[in-house]
Amino acid sequence: MTTDLQLRADCSACAGLCCVALGLSRSADFAIDKPAGEPCRNLLDDFRCGIHDRLRPAGFAGCVAYDCFGAGQRVTQHTFGGRTWRDTPEIAADMFAVFPVVRQLHELLAYLTEARALPGTTPLHADLDAAIAETDSLARQGIDALRSLDVEFHRRRVNEVLVRASEHARAGTRGADHRGADLVGAQLRGADLSGACLRGALLIGADLRGATLRLADVTGADLRGANVSGADLSHTLFLTGPQLESARGGASTRLSPAHARPAHWS
Repeated sequence: MTTDLQLRADCSACAGLCCVALGLSRSADFAIDKPAGEPCRNLLDDFRCGIHDRLRPAGFAGCVAYDCFGAGQRVTQHTFGGRTWRDTPEIAADMFAVFPVVRQLHELLAYLTEARALPGTTPLHADLDAAIAETDSLARQGIDALRSLDVEFHRRRVNEVLVRASEHARAGTRGADHRGADLVGAQLRGADLSGACLRGALLIGADLRGATLRLADVTGADLRGANVSGADLSHTLFLTGPQLESARGGASTRLSPAHARPAHWS
């Protein structure tokens, strides 16, 4: 089974793929426009970021919130055997095309491994193990297979298992269904959202100060600019580092030991 360590980004083993393969659009999250396949102007010769210690004040908050879930080192070290797009320019197009595919697969693996560890999902362990094995097997494929993979089809199949896992984990505390809801700027200060389904909800700029999100499912929820100061996120389901990095919190925000408190939170 894929370990948690393999689902954490190790930039030292990557060829700066997120800084090259992905396109950037000038916005509040990115200070520049950059087409996909072109190195970011801040990328150094050793594949490190030249402004890593000041990304947010330099206008690259989107970079801080990005997580490849370990796909970068897998593509660099395994799919391409340690070769890089700089050393071997002829592999660049394939490398840049494969990276987003593996990144999506690794994100699914992160959700699946979390789902398997949740109390209440024991009846689904066989299905979750099968989904983990299949997803990991897909990520291990060769270049041509990865380039032609219908990753959205696989995501839909995996999502069915994840939805059932969420329902099992939230059984007995299931709250309101806000799946895909437009909650942009919503006033939810002090709200009890325990067991709520917030999958894919738009919570941009929402006021969640002091809110309780115990066993709330936030898969894919957009928390950009949401104020979670004093909120209880210690048992929130499928909460990711990028979601926390894009939100506004503080010392009073309750997090699980699995999540690091973002440096920009006051």
